Amino acid sequence: MASSTKRPRPRASDASAPSQAASDQASPGGTAPGETASGETALGGVATGGAATEPAVPHVRVAVIGSGFGGLGAGIRLRRAGITDFVVLERADSVGGTWRDNSYPGCACDVPSHLYSFSFAPNPDWPRSFSGQPDIRAYLEKVADVFGLRPHLRFNTEVTEARWDVERTHWRITTTAGRWTADAIVAAAGPLADPQIPDLPGLDTFPGKVFHSSRWDHDYPLAGKRVAMVGTGASAAQIIPAIQPQVGKLTVFQRTPAWVLPRRDRTITELEKRLHDRFPLTAKVRRGTLFALRELQVDAFVRRPGLLKMVQRLAERHIADGVADPALRARLTPDYRIGCKRILLSNTYYPALAAANTEVVGGGLREVRGSTLVAADGSEHEADAIVFGTGFHVTDMPMGSRVFGANGTSFAEEWKEGMEALRGSTVHGFPNFFFVIGPNTGLGNSSMILMIESQLNYMIDALTRLDEIGATAMQPTARAQRRWNLELQHRMDRTVWTTGGCRSWYLDRSGKNTVLWPGSTTSFRRATRKVDLTEYELILRQNSSAAPSLNTAEAEEARV
Repeated sequence: MASSTKRPRPRASDASAPSQAASDQASPGGTAPGETASGETALGGVATGGAATEPAVPHVRVAVIGSGFGGLGAGIRLRRAGITDFVVLERADSVGGTWRDNSYPGCACDVPSHLYSFSFAPNPDWPRSFSGQPDIRAYLEKVADVFGLRPHLRFNTEVTEARWDVERTHWRITTTAGRWTADAIVAAAGPLADPQIPDLPGLDTFPGKVFHSSRWDHDYPLAGKRVAMVGTGASAAQIIPAIQPQVGKLTVFQRTPAWVLPRRDRTITELEKRLHDRFPLTAKVRRGTLFALRELQVDAFVRRPGLLKMVQRLAERHIADGVADPALRARLTPDYRIGCKRILLSNTYYPALAAANTEVVGGGLREVRGSTLVAADGSEHEADAIVFGTGFHVTDMPMGSRVFGANGTSFAEEWKEGMEALRGSTVHGFPNFFFVIGPNTGLGNSSMILMIESQLNYMIDALTRLDEIGATAMQPTARAQRRWNLELQHRMDRTVWTTGGCRSWYLDRSGKNTVLWPGSTTSFRRATRKVDLTEYELILRQNSSAAPSLNTAEAEEARV
């Protein structure tokens, strides 16, 4: 049996610190002032052993990257598990993630609010059945306050590199605000974090205003301007109706039309709010009903796409009701099966596209010549401003080139043939690195918060098992990871995302769907309920430079 000793834990951060300011005056990590990352006391820059040392690098048990739903949820679950020695590293100056970044006109969620919230933090005060960005962001700010996360937050702290230290069996993290070391990293930056703008010839010559939907310039007045909207995805479907009444001319460059269904949105009455507040069970029933309805839809997406024909007829009727011009209606009707690309929800999108001051240009934008935009069909259009609703780096996330695993390779190198992880959470060669919204955990019809909570369960169970066994780190075996992904991609073959006849942002360059989960949220919850140690290699911390791995039998013996 391999010997096993628990790693000495650095002193925990004070989770009850009264304010962010007070916390920032202390060490930026979880290490006590005057203590090095290894726990040695330093006096005047000299360790007690007599050897000169560099300034101490603060050490934490867990470093969380991002403070959106995933990052805040990770902080809450860590605290509930008794792990208070952690930091949440956020590159912006406030919490919120994508709901902070996306503040464009009309921004709202396309999942009902009572389902798009933490199960452990219900909000009886949602103003609408599909609430807007300001309300969702306010909810996340409140969550950070109520659950005592402020002392752990480190704003304006962008991770520029994370590298696994094989000898010390921990992560070395470099940020724009200093360095940390951490036993584990929880990557909760999310896939919708880094905007993608196409590399168009001549774009740098455009004399007007240019911005992405997730970096909206609220200081630039659109009233009376000639505005070009590039893209017709989920963001564009909300932006177009919001700005169409005020702009002088709206030119929409559509590469591929989307299927759109009516949005059943309404104001939540004060009576409903009081009922949910006074009797929380009613809110649980409401959430449960919404959850069940979404789960019933899954089979049509992942196993029997033919069942979506009725839904497609509803979408065709929605186009007919909103667009009278048959030529425009034909241009807006997709030639692929509904569900293959993300289904949009809007009651105002089609009327805005049919408005007198709107022109829909098929084929997309080809190049820019000064203030003239040239479409794929050769037509030319003048514009004062260009708004890109062209999505994000999802299958080629920029963070991938900043994180280096045990063998010195980055995620970008590891994933050159496509992203993959074990249960969407861990990757071979990257010990103690846990994804929240990792590869193949996205959804096409339900709330991502359900998936986030499942991955948080998995992460907490992994950290708890490490403590029980006395190991320092864990990584999935190459075999387990490969087996999981072979089965996953086999299941993907039957889904509407593969058979529906479209090219979507769910697919990487090779055409493989590395984004979505081909099943129900219930099945994913079962798959991530507990860590299966037979799928993992456990790493022990040794006094020597070597850090041997335990096989499963040795791990179980060590635990006993």
